[in-house]
Amino acid sequence: MSTTSDARIVVTGLGATTPLGGTVESTWDALLRGTPGAKTLTQEWVGQYELPVRFAASLATPASEVLKKVELRRQDPCAQYALIASREAWADAGTPEIEPDRLAVAVGSGIGGVTTLIQAWDDLREKGPRRVFPLTVPMLLANSPTGAVAIELGARAGGHTPVSACASGAEAIASAITTLRSGRADMVVAGGTEAAIHPVCIGGFAAMQALSTRNDDPATASRPYDVGRDGFVMGEGAAIVVLETYEHAVARGAKIYAELRSAGLSNDAYHAAAPEPEGIGASAAIREALQRGDIDVSDVVHLNAHATSTPVGDIAECKAIHAAFGDRVDGIAVSATKSLTGHLLGAAGALEAIFTIKAIETRTAPAQINLEEKDPAIDLDIVHGQPRTLPDGDIVALDNSFGFGGCNVALAFASV
Repeated sequence: MSTTSDARIVVTGLGATTPLGGTVESTWDALLRGTPGAKTLTQEWVGQYELPVRFAASLATPASEVLKKVELRRQDPCAQYALIASREAWADAGTPEIEPDRLAVAVGSGIGGVTTLIQAWDDLREKGPRRVFPLTVPMLLANSPTGAVAIELGARAGGHTPVSACASGAEAIASAITTLRSGRADMVVAGGTEAAIHPVCIGGFAAMQALSTRNDDPATASRPYDVGRDGFVMGEGAAIVVLETYEHAVARGAKIYAELRSAGLSNDAYHAAAPEPEGIGASAAIREALQRGDIDVSDVVHLNAHATSTPVGDIAECKAIHAAFGDRVDGIAVSATKSLTGHLLGAAGALEAIFTIKAIETRTAPAQINLEEKDPAIDLDIVHGQPRTLPDGDIVALDNSFGFGGCNVALAFASV
């Protein structure tokens, strides 16, 4: 094992299943068209439990249309989604031939196998212990998606599962930098997954007044930066990227989408759920990403913001961006893609990393929807109405992800 602390890390494969599409390309196309993913929920339990929020951004392509019955039976939905996304990403990377001991996996999830856990509890109460499914425990574990992907690909160099709430997927991608530069692996399959559209999760988030209650018009409910924003929209899905050293990618003739230049991590150490109001921790993560990547603020032309559509969170992030970029903030095109996808919780940072990578590849910053009257406290160059063309030449774009418990991650991607 050789250490390559200065190795360049590049992205060579993309995969996703989201509320906008069953693949990266269908998701990206819907994003650029401005197609919202939020819809009224039709499950029986919505009325049964009289939930105050009756809509969410569910998968555009159900897992049942993609996976075999045995895969659906033996994997929690969060692992199912990760499998779907990882298969696309691995194929997109060219189905590389690699020694198992040189391939690692890192898939984050904020909540993990909640559906399996609660179903097992229901079975135990109603039918007794003999009717609890034998695979319940491995299915409900937070690392079950990582295990499923590792088994699928035969990855033996490590299996990691960051659990940092809504920053989980971004932190998984960040962890790949350390894994690759340590010399422990030549490739890492990394990202996030979440399957939490469940009455317990919706009821819990609604009880803390985190969700939008626009039941009459779900498509307009997620509205970052708008004065009428009232909470986020629950989403689900998975997003996976294939990462490797530049040298390894060139040697095998891989297509390179972008370079993962650096990552910054911090914690607010402030509150279990609320962000630090001045954005101190979030700005520290952004500044660390800039410093570690040797990135001048003038090089950054685009930022995919966390932008959940919560009254407090959007303002805190705005302050963090200003603190990190100062006067240069006016030159950064800010996208708020949760207005279309909803909030994929532990998968959000990974999906928005893919959006950031695609923005660099296509030189297009996606536009947010539902910005009718911008909050005067938000002083950012927000891309809305129509996607925006990004400049030619060498550019850098950032992806912000923040989570409950004060977890902050900023990823910096660059053109190659």
